[in-house]
Amino acid sequence: MSNITGAASAGWGNRIMDRFSHMRSLYGKAVTKAPALRERFEKAGLTPAGLVDEGALNRLPVLTKERLMQLQATNPPFAGFLSCDIAEIAHIYVSPGPICEPGLANDKTGHGMDRMFREAGIGPGDIALNSWAYHLVPAGLLFDQGLRAVGATVIPSGTGNTALQAQLLCDLKPTVFLGSTAYFATLVEQLASDGKTLPADWTLKHAFLGGEFGDWSAKRRAIENQYGLKTWSCYATADFGLIGFERDGEDGYQIHEDRYVQICDPVSGAPLPPGDSGEIVVTTLARGWPMIRFGTGDVAHAKTLAADGGVQQISALEGRVGAAVKVREIFVYPGHLEALVRQSDGITAARAEITRQDGRDYITLELVKDGNTGVEPQEEKLRVLFQSLTRLKADRLHWLESEADFTIGGLLVDSMPT
Repeated sequence: MSNITGAASAGWGNRIMDRFSHMRSLYGKAVTKAPALRERFEKAGLTPAGLVDEGALNRLPVLTKERLMQLQATNPPFAGFLSCDIAEIAHIYVSPGPICEPGLANDKTGHGMDRMFREAGIGPGDIALNSWAYHLVPAGLLFDQGLRAVGATVIPSGTGNTALQAQLLCDLKPTVFLGSTAYFATLVEQLASDGKTLPADWTLKHAFLGGEFGDWSAKRRAIENQYGLKTWSCYATADFGLIGFERDGEDGYQIHEDRYVQICDPVSGAPLPPGDSGEIVVTTLARGWPMIRFGTGDVAHAKTLAADGGVQQISALEGRVGAAVKVREIFVYPGHLEALVRQSDGITAARAEITRQDGRDYITLELVKDGNTGVEPQEEKLRVLFQSLTRLKADRLHWLESEADFTIGGLLVDSMPT
């Protein structure tokens, strides 16, 4: 473990010395293929050759995820940002929004996910049960690729089939689990109902769990103590893959050396000093999908900075900027509610509230019937449409006669505890 960490630290130190040089080369080539990227530089009065330091980089306004979603809607699928040939793409991921992200065929690391597994000491001989979705969204495949890159064996279980997955945790003797914290708890409950005694009846040594906002260290320590394993988390997005990973004994996330991260004022886009909370803004140093000064919408603070001004370590996530709400590891946007109304017959308005009870996220919809058309809304069709827009199931639907009957105080309300 110490050798891995030491090598990683040396790699970081060497890498940061030439990140702006690499940016100039990478984005100099990218603007010749990606007209939308070229337009961003032109509007800022900048060329890739001018990316000499953080001050020059900051001349580019932050591109928000919501804006990228709008641009892709008018110019699908990549809004003019793709900077490689289609033949170089192995996968096109479709995240809720929808937002399309390319996965390059020559990427064998799972968008850098191997970095996290190497840091945790995962390698040949480890068997990993990967319960993240392999369908449309990138999580399942990226974790899979990262595990294979370090030599681990993968059980691609995906989502659902809880009883079977619980059985596999005992029968196939995996040493690694990957999934949301909530689904881990569900599997534990299933095993308890099956009469299993944990940790005696399984071989798990590591659990890579989906994070929660704020300090969830107490919950993780409880899991570790009760089930005899080590928990890990990371900071990753569909746009970049791995951004930050954990080191044993350290708080927060160490930034992947191929991501230039800034913590910025969510209004002005200006970088903030360490300790001040702001939006995580990322510039990639990987080719093909040239996201530069891209606002993730997530909030954290910088703990340490690298020599070139980029953030070297961030805190745990502290929340979200803007109107998106994270539900069961997937973001829901106000635009999803607007699309639900546009694409449905028999309703004129919709609102959603997200709550959490007993560790599970719940979605409640309030829907206003259209009394002028005579069309009776069909609940099952609305449920199916909502799920197609968000990849999430609505738990409760309440029908209203007018907008004056709304009890939810906005288009999309996050009522989960912080």
